[in-house]
Amino acid sequence: MLRLCGFIAVFLVAAFTTFDASADRRVALVIGNSEYREIPALKNPDKDADDVSKTFRLAGFEVFVAKDLTKQQFEEQFRNYLAAADGADLSVVYYSGHGFQIGGENFLIPVDASLKNAADIEVQAVKLDDVLQQLRAKSKIQVIILDACRNNPFPRKDYWLRDQLITAGNTGLAQVKSSLNTLIAFATEPGAVAYDGGGDLSPFSSAFSRRALAPNQEIRTVMAAVRRDVVEATDGKQVPWENSSLIDEVVLMRRASRPSLPPVLEKVVPSGVGPVALDLPEPVDVDGGSITVSIERPPALGRLLLDGKAVAVGEEIQGVDLPRLKMDVPKGAGAPEEVDMLAYATHDNWGGEAQGIMVFRVKNGQGAEGEQIVASLETEQKQQVLERGIHITGAAEAIENREISVPVGVGPVPLKLDFPTNDPAVSLKLASYPATGTLSLPDRALSPESSLMADEVDQLRYEPQIGAAQPVEVGFEIRADSSSSKPATMKLSPRVDPCDQAAGEPLDLQGVVPGLLPNEIGTEAVKACEAAVTAYPDVARFRYELGRALLAAGKVEDAKKAVQAAADKGHVRAMFELGYFNATGTGMPIDRKQANRFYAAASDKGDPYGMTSWGRALFNGYGVERDTGKGLDLLLKAAAMGHTYAMNDLAAIFTEGRNGVPADPARAVAFLKAGVERQDMYSMNLLGRNYLTGVGVEKDPGQAQGLFQKAMDLGQPYAPGSLARMYRDGVGVGQNLDEAQRLFELATARGDQSGAYDRAALEMQKGDKADQAIAVSYLAFAVALDLRNELPGAQATLTKFGVKAKTAALKQLRGELKSKIPANGSLDDQLVKTARAVWEQANPRRDLF
Repeated sequence: MLRLCGFIAVFLVAAFTTFDASADRRVALVIGNSEYREIPALKNPDKDADDVSKTFRLAGFEVFVAKDLTKQQFEEQFRNYLAAADGADLSVVYYSGHGFQIGGENFLIPVDASLKNAADIEVQAVKLDDVLQQLRAKSKIQVIILDACRNNPFPRKDYWLRDQLITAGNTGLAQVKSSLNTLIAFATEPGAVAYDGGGDLSPFSSAFSRRALAPNQEIRTVMAAVRRDVVEATDGKQVPWENSSLIDEVVLMRRASRPSLPPVLEKVVPSGVGPVALDLPEPVDVDGGSITVSIERPPALGRLLLDGKAVAVGEEIQGVDLPRLKMDVPKGAGAPEEVDMLAYATHDNWGGEAQGIMVFRVKNGQGAEGEQIVASLETEQKQQVLERGIHITGAAEAIENREISVPVGVGPVPLKLDFPTNDPAVSLKLASYPATGTLSLPDRALSPESSLMADEVDQLRYEPQIGAAQPVEVGFEIRADSSSSKPATMKLSPRVDPCDQAAGEPLDLQGVVPGLLPNEIGTEAVKACEAAVTAYPDVARFRYELGRALLAAGKVEDAKKAVQAAADKGHVRAMFELGYFNATGTGMPIDRKQANRFYAAASDKGDPYGMTSWGRALFNGYGVERDTGKGLDLLLKAAAMGHTYAMNDLAAIFTEGRNGVPADPARAVAFLKAGVERQDMYSMNLLGRNYLTGVGVEKDPGQAQGLFQKAMDLGQPYAPGSLARMYRDGVGVGQNLDEAQRLFELATARGDQSGAYDRAALEMQKGDKADQAIAVSYLAFAVALDLRNELPGAQATLTKFGVKAKTAALKQLRGELKSKIPANGSLDDQLVKTARAVWEQANPRRDLF
């Protein structure tokens, strides 16, 4: 007996040994561009995207899939993907569509690209290097896979890149230098062309989808197999290629889990009554594969039978057959009671193995006592069947028709299903995987073929996909053995937190909404964001959005604390905002160098706002040694991410030609039109000026007026002044000085120093009827709002007015203040300080400068 117990102990150790596991974050973006508008369509990419996205889902990735993307749609999808990839262990981008090289730089081509003009490549195409740099800032390991090595289909051959016109390459993509822990795979070698093939999928995508599903294969081994397949399929005409600097192992289809088995089971087996059902539960492969079972140690006191046939040591049976295994103990055994055991091993498709044990108490089945044992076993078996039926029914009821609201952007959310059973025989197989988002357990991500055991269900989590608003359905097949199962379906609805809705910011790569401008943040935002910070104290985004809400409410000190807390927790946009505080003197003295340190940190993390401000500082030498090339490059990268402020900066540079960058008004107009397409009111105002003057476009005052009006209606601060000058001068409209005056006053209220200066000038043009106090007030506003010293004439003009007019103006301005400010300094200084205080009191826009 002691020997037997020791042997059982050895198996117990093996049975309860587990792998250390955790659910790594792995995110893939799969794009297929087929339906091009200006050039011939491609037949395969849409289908490639379907096939490859299924492959990544089966491998347990969170998958963003997109087809036939325009440039703006690419920007939106890519931003959502980057938000999901923030902090990921592995980020993957798979692109199938048109792509070609210009000057050694690779570009992916959206479906709406026309590329007719020299500047179009910068505003209509996607630079591969920009994609790669963003991934580097977000994830530990980056993989980019390109089935895009095709001929350049556009007639134009020269395009602007930075400060030079470059001739486009005719074929294929250029080789890319990868940074540490990056793999870039191409459908064919550098400079060569990839083929669409004769089937529904390209040779490269077909081979990748097939080979990537090989379990536990490192990606470089996978790509070598893909290369062999494609070379064979194309008779050597196409040779896939990759650049790798990986230092970590990357396995796409990981199968580290072992078949799931219950703990050691115990069974009473009577002797001399024929085969007795052991009621062993069916082993489950949680990754969805099939299971085989081999008998490692058969019972010593009887025979194992399956459907009447003896099962020998080492013989393999299917896992689905295990519940039908029986034991036949001959007459005479079990008197007195004896202990026996069965040890078996389960094997999955991926090389995983687990041990199962059943301990028998063999009793004599003869006589009255034996009959009582047999009757008890029969009753017990019937009760077990009944209970399992109840368990399955209860489990289905716990899931069926459940509707669960799941917050977006807070990580995996426990579904708290309150599952009614922990029966080790009950398992759930995914019958339908959610169309978007990711299901997971704390130790692993689930795929469409996964199963989970009953005791795991209460740990089930769902993370909605950022940008996906529609509810998704999840279907399960709940079963206890191969003969009894019930379906159950539940609905999961992504829910954006009220804080995100009230104070989310545009282009925040850790955000979850399109966002609001500062002047669009309402009074309810503070309360909503305070609640979000309380509910999710570890989500830095909510602290930043609370800071935005507090700032909009005028609570500057509280806002600074919230933004600092967000930055401390790793929110990148918060770092930019700290730079903004220092640059503008919001709640602190102006410190341009400190601002630049924050801007540079945000830029290094890929933030479009940070890249714009740091690029602007470098290009112009604001508080830092000028670096025109790096500054221009950062502005172009920010514009490529959809940041319209960068587009407007670039338009100014290309209109005038600055710091050695040649002037090209048509290039400037291309960026302004891109801004207008993105509904940027600043771009509208600037492009209106181009139409008014005929710079880069044919002169068209009607177009100018329409753009100024739309920008003004959207709240743009300088558009009223632009429109006012048309009415003042009678350009494109009838002269109307009263309308011009109204519009200049609106411009001043919005923070336009030039509008204030022109309003003062308009007053003085009234001659004897002029109100000098009004002129002085608007000159004071012009100086107060001129933070960049762009109107030195305003201060000089203010100085020329007499004390009487200035005293009257100061009294009038102080009358508008709700709280007094110190009356010190010269009369001119008091006027400017008071004008600034009046303007700030009106809760002005914060995105003017």
